Amino acid sequence: MDLSIGTLIGQAGTFLVFIWVTMKFVWPPLVQAMEERRQKIAEGLAQSDEAEKVLAHAQAEAEGIIKEARVKAGDIIEQASQRGNQMIEQAREEAMAEQARRVEAAEGEIRQATNQAREALRERVAELAVTGASRVIEKEIDAAKHRDILDKLAQEL
Repeated sequence: MDLSIGTLIGQAGTFLVFIWVTMKFVWPPLVQAMEERRQKIAEGLAQSDEAEKVLAHAQAEAEGIIKEARVKAGDIIEQASQRGNQMIEQAREEAMAEQARRVEAAEGEIRQATNQAREALRERVAELAVTGASRVIEKEIDAAKHRDILDKLAQEL
């Protein structure tokens, strides 16, 4: 291989033309593509940072909502417990009132039955007294004629 000045100048000229064509037609689109890519990466990073901030804010807000919901749930449970206790106490009071009413009614029935038994006993004693007195005097006493006497006797008994 023979190196001559003509070949060397020809190769250097071709190389310079190659560099000029590359700088004129190839390099600007490559630089533009790299710049666009750099901008897209920068925008993506900025959006990522913004998304992280939004996510952090949303998580904080969600935690606040959850805490508030827990407080409200606790309040609701407490109110339900109080209402349940009130209902139990009200039912107990109603049961006690019903029991007192039934006891009073039963006592009234007992008094009525006792009065009826006393009245029946008085009438029976009056009949026995009339029967006994008629046997003693050996004559019959008219119950209709002596009703006043029998009533007084019944009251005394």
